Amino acid sequence: MTQIREPERRSKVLRGRPYSLDEFASKYGLRSDQAESLFTRFGPSSIELDLLMAAKRRAPVLPDRIANDTFTNGTDR
Repeated sequence: MTQIREPERRSKVLRGRPYSLDEFASKYGLRSDQAESLFTRFGPSSIELDLLMAAKRRAPVLPDRIANDTFTNGTDR
């Protein structure tokens, strides 16, 4: 008898810092259900989600907090 095995779950390497669900939704002006759907399918990677939103031609509504913190603290000079 042939045994059917479930496919192995491979963990994806996180690229970039992870977004929180609220941060992602507010950055792109998404409803919570929209943000949750994308977050579930593509993961919390800020790089992956930013690329996805760029492909959808959705510009950020709010600027990136990390970039602003870096410039206002003077650590990126």
